[in-house]
Amino acid sequence: MGRIFEVRKSSMFARWDKMAKNFTRIGKEIAIAVKASGPDPDNNPALRRCYINAKACGMPKDRVEAAIKRAMGKDTSNYEEVMYEGYAPHGIAVLVETATDNPTRTVANVRMHFTKGQGSLGTTGSVAFGFTHMAEFKIKGEGVNVDDLEFELIDFGLEEIGEDAEGNVIIRTKFNEYGNMSKALEEKKIEVMSAELTWIPANTMELSEEQANDVLKMVDHLEQDDDVQKVYHNLK
Repeated sequence: MGRIFEVRKSSMFARWDKMAKNFTRIGKEIAIAVKASGPDPDNNPALRRCYINAKACGMPKDRVEAAIKRAMGKDTSNYEEVMYEGYAPHGIAVLVETATDNPTRTVANVRMHFTKGQGSLGTTGSVAFGFTHMAEFKIKGEGVNVDDLEFELIDFGLEEIGEDAEGNVIIRTKFNEYGNMSKALEEKKIEVMSAELTWIPANTMELSEEQANDVLKMVDHLEQDDDVQKVYHNLK
């Protein structure tokens, strides 16, 4: 019984850690969105995206509102979005999105994670050319005819549509078409489960299980860093 309890407790703490990380990430995204375009989600697509993703990860409404109020204050942190590029072990390309109030600290930490993971931090443009910046929407797949939906959305910037492993429908547009697609889904009364700006690799690399674990270990360490928002890679 003791071992079972320890496993369950470990799993519970892992979920809490992931939830806390998501709340922190969304809080920073809210701060950046409010600083850029104000606190009104009707006039701020980035803030509307934050609302959607906060709901998706279970972030309480009062915490979202508190984050908006903090962002409107004069003494709040000014977060800067910085992208880092490099290679994980075995030649896997990696993009690291950060939101930081101290770029000197952040680049030192990111470099440390790459070095300890047997990877290498690159220069701007050294990796990003192999990815496409896209907006990605997730909606429930139940009762949805993907072919019909594709026809309905083609005039709103649709680039890709398909289903994920859970049966949800994934819709992708070029990142600068985010507003058009978001408005179209809203007008069609299609509930969006999550909405993200993401980087999709043009090609993926397949590695052995042992090699893949080397890559994923480095990625995990990067994702746990407080300044890191998201990590993208081209591991298949």
